[in-house]
Amino acid sequence: MAAAITQAEAATISIASVSDIPAVDRILNLTAAQPLLAQYGRTRVTAAVRRHLDQLRADALAGKLAQADVDESQLVEILAKQLAAANRLHLRALFNLTGTVLHTNLGRALLPDEAVQAVTSALTAPGNLEFDLETGGRGDRDSLVEDVLCELTGAEAATVVNNNAAAVLLMLNALAQRKEVIVSRGELVEIGGAFRIPDIMQRAGAKLVEVGSTNRTHAADYANAITPRSAMLMKVHCSNYAISGFTHSVEVSTLAELARPHGLPVTVDLGSGTLVDLTQWGLPGETTVRETIRQGADLVTFSGDKLLGGPQAGLIVGRADLIARIKKNPLKRALRVGKLTLAALEPVLRLYLAPEFLAERLTTLRLLTRNQLAIRVQAERLLSVLQTALGTRYTVTAEAMFSQIGSGALPVDQLPSYGLVVRAGNGAKRHGRALDQLEKALRQLPRPVIGRIASDALWLDCRCLEERDEAVFNAQLLDLSL
Repeated sequence: MAAAITQAEAATISIASVSDIPAVDRILNLTAAQPLLAQYGRTRVTAAVRRHLDQLRADALAGKLAQADVDESQLVEILAKQLAAANRLHLRALFNLTGTVLHTNLGRALLPDEAVQAVTSALTAPGNLEFDLETGGRGDRDSLVEDVLCELTGAEAATVVNNNAAAVLLMLNALAQRKEVIVSRGELVEIGGAFRIPDIMQRAGAKLVEVGSTNRTHAADYANAITPRSAMLMKVHCSNYAISGFTHSVEVSTLAELARPHGLPVTVDLGSGTLVDLTQWGLPGETTVRETIRQGADLVTFSGDKLLGGPQAGLIVGRADLIARIKKNPLKRALRVGKLTLAALEPVLRLYLAPEFLAERLTTLRLLTRNQLAIRVQAERLLSVLQTALGTRYTVTAEAMFSQIGSGALPVDQLPSYGLVVRAGNGAKRHGRALDQLEKALRQLPRPVIGRIASDALWLDCRCLEERDEAVFNAQLLDLSL
């Protein structure tokens, strides 16, 4: 679209008329237009040419079309930009400099190379998704990962659905429909997107029985709530928050002792459950799935794309008889995962069989355990590039900061990190507007850069910026347009 021309500008600019606008065929036959036809096809390019020429005609009739706007080389250049923008995929790779490693809005866990290769193979060749290679008959897709899940967790059986909320929904519907589920009032959490445990329970057809208070629940509270209508005792991991101070909760082992005489299962929603002890790498401790099973949990649900570091999935592990009932539920088919999820999940799980290599090979753990000194060296290396790109309007410093794990995992724990802090120059009249402008410009790069604005500055945490991506990052910065 041509810019509006003032009377003063009209005196010095040659105004074009409708007759000066080239025909569609002429544009399509230009040598400079041939690469566009080869890349996007004649149908799309022709439609783009017609839309742009229609706009030029409207500008010409309004007396605001400059002669330069009908220059053929400029027309092709504009068309190339329009087609590139229209052809850009909506789901795009970006740089996560927010400081949140498992960022829900940015896709959570990044897959290790082994998983990427397995997904590529599943995309390009047929596979034994539901075909038993031993018998030649129909197979069970859960069997692709069940053995390794049981080995890693100590469970008797396992099944997989598309996320942890689905795992909880399926478990409740299969085992507690039209029955009561006893849960501590302090564990009725809300997870991302306003999904709440009570809502999921209602949709599953189970009746919620709240016990205890927000901050303190005792074994007697559960015991007094058990009736012939009870289906299970359930514990829920406190996601995205922590209650501290005058608190008390009941251990899984105690719940198991309470439930056993009544023949009730104890189920635990671990949320971002982990398969290994994170403290061995200096990270905050989190109860593992194996520990939860050992303490007496009959079923445990957890996510695949949080601390586990794999694809989005909901995993249910535990007693074989309960898993069998869950797999017979009609909802299981509606919530099952496809071949790409299973292709990615299996190699991620197998990495855990060699824990001595995990911090190197599992992308999520590698990012969580990055040394602050190494991140500082990287930030200082990038500082001059960003300052050159921004000029004198902004000042850039390399400073210490804190990252967080994200996705509800260990919500109050922070990881010492380092990054770049951008502040508007002293001459800027409105610092907030200048920072908003910069943040938007970074988001509009070919590979968007996502940071966070806080305390009158734009913070770019370098924890999740892999060294192999620095060249692309720097090249983009030098082309930054403000």
